[in-house]
Amino acid sequence: MKTFNNKVAVITGAASGIGLGLARHAAKLGMKLVIVDIEELPLTNAQRELEALGVEVLAMKTDVSDAEQMDQLANETIKRFGTVHLLFNNAGVGGGGAIWELDTDYWEWVLGVNLWGVIHGIRTFTKHMVAQKEGHIINTASIAGLMSAPSTGPYTVSKHAVVGLSETLFGDLRNAEANVGVSVLCPAFVDTKIYAAERNRPMDDALKNDPARIAEQQAIETMAADFFSTTLSPEAVAEQVFKAIVEGDFYILTHPKGSKVQIEKRMHSILQNGHPTATGPEDFPLE
Repeated sequence: MKTFNNKVAVITGAASGIGLGLARHAAKLGMKLVIVDIEELPLTNAQRELEALGVEVLAMKTDVSDAEQMDQLANETIKRFGTVHLLFNNAGVGGGGAIWELDTDYWEWVLGVNLWGVIHGIRTFTKHMVAQKEGHIINTASIAGLMSAPSTGPYTVSKHAVVGLSETLFGDLRNAEANVGVSVLCPAFVDTKIYAAERNRPMDDALKNDPARIAEQQAIETMAADFFSTTLSPEAVAEQVFKAIVEGDFYILTHPKGSKVQIEKRMHSILQNGHPTATGPEDFPLE
């Protein structure tokens, strides 16, 4: 796609972080927006901000891991705008810890949002793009989808899956001779609040109100907020993404220098029958 004015963009996870950065950029380009998030108040605030820029906005509180809610999202989008041109499967949560210590509910939460949310987006919207012979799908993975680090199990597993899903989707659309592009966004450290994603994690009251869990989470968020405030802005990521759409790029590396170093290390280990090289998130690229 080369032009965006008056076209329709669907953005999940749009109330904050990269999603809001994408929505702001799309609004400046004159697009009509469907913004999606699980948090109602931030979503309402985002809608007001974007409408103040003079664009038409449909805001829908949606759990992207829920198939029926995503079906409803697609139905309402087509009912309102008649089409979709850009689909940003962007909603995501963090997830870490020693793999064998994590319970099933935790895995289901992370994979539900990070992987099933992308699957549902593709399942419900791609057919409309194929039929109209125009569109572009952007799936948000992570540099964690191109390398692996201890203590990031659920997150890394989900992001590797999104990369593989996106690559397969690209091939399926090419084989179908569909005029629909695909990109996979693989950001490293970006100034979002993904480190505070547990606020949206389904959990029973006993765990939610457990003082030890609350104290631990607050300490993590305080430390992470200081670090992430120095990292790449969502607005800068949005500029990279829209440039990639225009140029038809598939892999979008927000930190290309460091990301390519880590990818080369991983490929070298695979080809030389070695061992995984990443020692932790500290290896994630900053440039």
